[in-house]
Amino acid sequence: MLDPYEIRRDFPILERRIGGRRLIYFDNAATTHKPIQVVNTIVEFYTKYNANIHRGLHTLSQEASELYEQAHEVLAKFINARSWDEVVFCNNTTDAMNILVYAWGFPNLEEGDEIILTVMDHHSNMLPWRNLAKLKNLKIKYVDITDDGLLKYEQYEELVSERTRVIAFPIMSNVLGTINDVRGIVKIAHEVGAIAVADGAQSVPHTPTDVRDLGVDFLAFSGHKMLGPTGTGVLWGRRELLEEMMPFKVGGDTIKDVTLDSVVWHDLPWRFEAGTPNIAGGIGLAEAARYLMKIGMENVRVHERELVSYTLKRFSEEFEGLIEVYGPRNPEYRGGVVSFNIPGLHHHVVGKALDELYGIAVRSGMHCAHPLHYRLGIQGTVRASYYIYNVKEEVDELVEALKFIVSQSELLKQMYEEKLKDIICVGG
Repeated sequence: MLDPYEIRRDFPILERRIGGRRLIYFDNAATTHKPIQVVNTIVEFYTKYNANIHRGLHTLSQEASELYEQAHEVLAKFINARSWDEVVFCNNTTDAMNILVYAWGFPNLEEGDEIILTVMDHHSNMLPWRNLAKLKNLKIKYVDITDDGLLKYEQYEELVSERTRVIAFPIMSNVLGTINDVRGIVKIAHEVGAIAVADGAQSVPHTPTDVRDLGVDFLAFSGHKMLGPTGTGVLWGRRELLEEMMPFKVGGDTIKDVTLDSVVWHDLPWRFEAGTPNIAGGIGLAEAARYLMKIGMENVRVHERELVSYTLKRFSEEFEGLIEVYGPRNPEYRGGVVSFNIPGLHHHVVGKALDELYGIAVRSGMHCAHPLHYRLGIQGTVRASYYIYNVKEEVDELVEALKFIVSQSELLKQMYEEKLKDIICVGG
């Protein structure tokens, strides 16, 4: 089993003190901290191997190239891809989705074709498809949610048609924590000849991921949400689809040969990794994946499920009618995310009070999922999101802090609302 107390030793930042209190970091859905092993790997690259890849015959370039290629192999193993060359390194999930939309979607979709999304989608998945829809006069359809925050799966059968070409969805909602039925959605997509595109930003860092078992055609996820460096991510796709795709960002390292009249594109995945990549970042991401594989992703999932169960239990005991929690009540159907509101108190006020008074870092706002919040009839939420280094004692401290905030809501309104008015709703 995962031992979070032992794991915490690898994260020096957790020793920081905020307002005189030891940091409690519950903003892992936005980004996770990096273990010292990842930090040391990046330092080692820059101090021993730093050179550009695929461009030099000298020792440093050859060593850097080998490490970077090995990083693709590690990430392929992490998601059980058939081959490392199905793994395209990119900046993050947003970048991955844009590559997919313009490299696959632009040449393959025609006027009148349909794309099915969901109201719980993060902007990273939703907006690239919507931009493409405007450019090519495509039709976007949305699957709604139930009052419990589950997708209305019956709507897929109602929305699909012979013009459906893409069904894109989050494996896990970054707001509700809802874990969706991937295989069921994939089955519906493939029955009508559509591709199934999975946003794994919130799921890949937290649950075992096997792309062969899931059956999706494309998967995107970010490195910084799974202990890796910022500016790293992965677009995985089935080889036969990647081979057919038109390179989106082109230039250095994307070609085998160029004349004034023609281009011969490079092999997978390099044709999609234009220019000098984030070499140190990719190598650091591989170290993060090794760290998680050593722990065991099933253990990560069990640990987070226990933290969510404990949180929902404590909230139910202490705040019945005082705090509104969003998303499925059954922890089996949700990941390590608990979003909530204190009625009558702005979510930013709650978030700032937790930070300044208790050293508890949460996210407040609309979490780059504005349509979902509008569907819920709210302007934002407070989100506590967990990871491998969080412990139940921290949940207890969150509960105690919220008790005070609930009891002093009018005072806190006066303290913070004027102070925060200029940042409300900025940045999603």
